[in-house]
Amino acid sequence: MKEKRREFFKKLAAGSAGVALSGYGLSASAKSYGRIIGANDRMNVAIAGLGRRYSAFIAPIKKKDNNANLAYLCDVMSSQMDKAEVKCNEQLGYKPKKEKDIRKVLEDQDVDAIFIATPDHWHTPGTLMALKAGKHVYVEKPCSHNMFENKLIVAAQKKYNKVVQMGNQQRSAPDSQSIIKDIHDGAIGETYKATAYYTNRRGKVINPQKASAPEGLDWDLFQGPSPRKEYMHDTWDYNWHWYGWDFGTAELGNNATHELDVARWALQLTIPVRAQVDAGKYCFKDDGWTMYDTMRASFEFDNGKIIEWDGQSRNGYSTYGTGRGTIIYGSEGAVRMDRGGFEVFDRNGKEIRNSKSATSEAGIALGGGGDMSTSHVTNFFNVIRGAEKMLNSSIEEGAISQAMVHFGNLAYRAGKTLEIDPSTGHIFDRDAMAMWGREYEKGWELKL
Repeated sequence: MKEKRREFFKKLAAGSAGVALSGYGLSASAKSYGRIIGANDRMNVAIAGLGRRYSAFIAPIKKKDNNANLAYLCDVMSSQMDKAEVKCNEQLGYKPKKEKDIRKVLEDQDVDAIFIATPDHWHTPGTLMALKAGKHVYVEKPCSHNMFENKLIVAAQKKYNKVVQMGNQQRSAPDSQSIIKDIHDGAIGETYKATAYYTNRRGKVINPQKASAPEGLDWDLFQGPSPRKEYMHDTWDYNWHWYGWDFGTAELGNNATHELDVARWALQLTIPVRAQVDAGKYCFKDDGWTMYDTMRASFEFDNGKIIEWDGQSRNGYSTYGTGRGTIIYGSEGAVRMDRGGFEVFDRNGKEIRNSKSATSEAGIALGGGGDMSTSHVTNFFNVIRGAEKMLNSSIEEGAISQAMVHFGNLAYRAGKTLEIDPSTGHIFDRDAMAMWGREYEKGWELKL
């Protein structure tokens, strides 16, 4: 399995950026990540993107053993910086510098690492800018906006030799790590299928209308690498997820990233050979939401294993009893796992053991954070310092799961079942490959 990953990423980098990749990210020594920051050295960090997710980073920054200092708060909306400044002063006891332009933050040579918690279209561009500036990066999911960026971000990490962790924090949950090891050791026999799911009750959204950008919003900077367009009412605050493909990656990128990653982790899979979806917008048909709100997807792999995705964004019926999670099927039983723990069942469906962790991590609630995020960030800090050898979700590993998201979105947008070359990730369909990347605003094109 590791050999398949190595071969995939060697071809991945060679095809996208001419940078050879070697080895496998999870086994890389921390000493390979450029300058190691000592345990007694204060680590200066910045947060770019101060919406619903940034507060998850405050607890690990505050944690004494992490010896970190929040040097900058960065956001294109001045009111979000002001609110974050107040919150940081309350929780950290000091006020970080405020700066709306990430490029100015990255010019500060004293900044060691940055958290990218911006809208999706900024994740890879922000990471590339940070790596070029010599910074380590914690990039929230999705790590990329499209498949072109998905390959580029991995190649960039290798070229600039910095630590890059993706924010799929369940990889740092002790219960998840424990049960995944048991699954790999044969606890439910030979695995053959996983079903990942997400259910929410998202309501009606505004039909966008041309308007002046809200006071304090730098709309030009918000768009960044995306081609310029007029501001539409209520675009910038979370609803960018649902208004077309300029900024977001729909619910697959927004939430399926987590559960599909767990499914792939459990089944020890890389790139599928086929992606098929049945999706559409079925709720509030007259509102401004332009993406699918319901999707059933199936990803088939060359060894015959299957990962399914069942996503309901706006119908709250709980098919599986919880809002989100993953069910792994094996020849001798099954496991249902989520952020609250796991349950193990024998082949007759009888529960034989469970673990209900005391996690404080949110399920389907917006934003926040909790102990999983704290552990995930601490792992990031420890690898930078050389105190741990392996990232729990290196960008190499994260990008494989992210590819499944992109294949699902491409299958939806092309209206076709996609056949995929698992050694390169390339799709045997001209229409889908035409959407492999995106158009960039002039001067914002991505390069290594």
